[in-house]
Amino acid sequence: MSSADHDTAVETHDAATAEAKNTNRKQPFPQGFLDTISTGWAERPESLPAPRAQAAYAAARRAMLSAMFPGKRLVVPADSLKQRSNDTDYPFRPHSAFVHLTGWANESEPDSILVLDPTDAGHDATLYFRERADRTTAEFYSDATIGEFWIGPRPSLDGVAADLGLATAHVETFAAGEDDLVVDADPDLTRAVSELRLIKDEYEIAEMRHAVAVTASGFDDIIRDLDRAVAHPRGERVVEGVFHQRARSDGNWEGYDTIAASGHHACYLHWTRNDGAVVPGDLILIDAGAEVDSLYTADITRTLPVSGTFSEVQRRVYETVLEAADAAFAAAQPGVRFRAVHEAAMDVIARRTAEWGLLPVTAEEALDADRGGQHRRYMVHGTSHHLGMDVHDCAQARREMYYDGVLEPGMVFTIEPGLYFQIDDLTVPEELRGIGVRIEDDILMTENGPVNLSADIPRTVADVEAWMARLKG
Repeated sequence: MSSADHDTAVETHDAATAEAKNTNRKQPFPQGFLDTISTGWAERPESLPAPRAQAAYAAARRAMLSAMFPGKRLVVPADSLKQRSNDTDYPFRPHSAFVHLTGWANESEPDSILVLDPTDAGHDATLYFRERADRTTAEFYSDATIGEFWIGPRPSLDGVAADLGLATAHVETFAAGEDDLVVDADPDLTRAVSELRLIKDEYEIAEMRHAVAVTASGFDDIIRDLDRAVAHPRGERVVEGVFHQRARSDGNWEGYDTIAASGHHACYLHWTRNDGAVVPGDLILIDAGAEVDSLYTADITRTLPVSGTFSEVQRRVYETVLEAADAAFAAAQPGVRFRAVHEAAMDVIARRTAEWGLLPVTAEEALDADRGGQHRRYMVHGTSHHLGMDVHDCAQARREMYYDGVLEPGMVFTIEPGLYFQIDDLTVPEELRGIGVRIEDDILMTENGPVNLSADIPRTVADVEAWMARLKG
């Protein structure tokens, strides 16, 4: 339980004065407690682990970063706890650059700092963090934020050094320098650590496959429990909760807030309120991704017919989105500009919406780079983004490396076209209003072309209907 659940908190008499503003909850313990709390504890022997699998990969990434900044001291903080309310914090999630360069993921400590100190041969790396508190110190029992009596064991310097293959030191010994380059403070370093993640190594690709597999299980769970969602007045919350259980049990968390958008809510691109009903006859758009313990995340969307089968008009919209997704996948080849993936999807969206009489111009006119865009009313977002530890990974990369960059083996990105006809959009026939469809897959670029990592999650009309019939019994 969190510190917010306790009626009282322990502290030394000296600390009581400093914490006077919290005296409603924090009361001093009697002298007998203070005399005995530091004794009677068993020894904590520690056997040092072998370096974890990602240690070698993290070292290689640090070497690449070192070569970009010769003679510069580089500082990569893990970040700190962030307050949710009063004395309750959000779950700690370290900075992605810190994880990428250390290999320390969901078990890393708040306020840790990776420092690369320049040498004649490159850089020496040191990981600074708050080591476990000795039981003879007041920190052990008096600090509800970091005290091990409250939050459980913290790692030792020697243990982490062996685990990550990194030199370690207590965070209190870290001293900032005037000329330090700090991630999220220095634009060049922030850009570099972002662009470093554009190409995934073997370890990262394996973790992405794992994240997709957990996410696939979460989608299965949703379908199995869809009747319960239908029966609840806020069925979207039931869908969200079912996926959360899978993400937490088989992974670390969700990589982003789940979108469980039923009916016309599917037309709101980032609907995370999830407080609506799940109604038979409607579609439900579920955009969800499990984040595994390494903090790599999937990002997958499926649009499901709540009743198990698509209506004729739902099918028409769905198959158009699928056509756009397949066109984008075919366009994604090594050496192709990243933006070509979006352009291929947009070509399909423009042609189909023109055929349906929804556009005031021809498809060719709509696709004109300067004067067109009329079809974008029904798909305002982009088709693809890079994916990794951040759901929108590598976001600080230069445009010429990202949107205008060339697809290379090792890149992982989404393909996610959609069509969204708002409930009050008078430019479309009434039968289309309130229908929103998106199909999103996670794509790995290889030397031989794209690989759909999420292809095993059904995506055609026939396969989706068969999937739902099988899991709903």
